Amino acid sequence: MTGWTSPTHLIALLLIALLLFGSRRLPEIGRSLGSGMREFKDSVSGTSKPEPHELEPPTSVETTAASREHDAV
Repeated sequence: MTGWTSPTHLIALLLIALLLFGSRRLPEIGRSLGSGMREFKDSVSGTSKPEPHELEPPTSVETTAASREHDAV
């Protein structure tokens, strides 16, 4: 086999990646690469999940009371 698809080339690439990034970072890199590829595929094909609506954080009474005390000083 020729090119980068032979098993020895793939093993060499994996060993180089292991040496460069370490064993703790490789799963994180794989997850981020996979999610990026998934997003790219969804954007090209035009299918995407509806994004959940973000809820605004409620304004608490303590925050309002603290700002009034700060304004009074």
